Amino acid sequence: MALVKYNPLRELRSMQDQMNRLLNLSWNHDLPGEDIKEGIWQPAVDIYETADAIVIKAELPDVDQKDIEVRIEDSTLILKGERKHEGEVRKENYHRIERYFGSFQRSFSLPATINQEKVEANCDKGILTITLPKKEETKPKQINIQVK
Repeated sequence: MALVKYNPLRELRSMQDQMNRLLNLSWNHDLPGEDIKEGIWQPAVDIYETADAIVIKAELPDVDQKDIEVRIEDSTLILKGERKHEGEVRKENYHRIERYFGSFQRSFSLPATINQEKVEANCDKGILTITLPKKEETKPKQINIQVK
């Protein structure tokens, strides 16, 4: 069951972020402020399956609930939103800025076994949990047969 289409650019972006962090740790940053990282970023997600549903958990710290959009279009779940920088940005007050701000969007292909009418989303402590219930006929069932 494939929920996410493979995108090699996503892995390159992750590798680029890791390399940037590694290089930033090795340099001395005594300069006043660093650039605010604005633009497109992708929240990390975990996807797992239970007997009744597929669950997607996305890390969205400091993202206001009103700035999160979850919708389904043509068997694709779309998670979209924006993390805004709090208050006025005065670069001279910052010593280091590592978080990304701005818009994000993630898309996940949904299998036919999902009941799209009953999808639920809940945001708690910066974690968005999207529960995708399975259709009744696709849930595994067990039938015990008596041996005579």
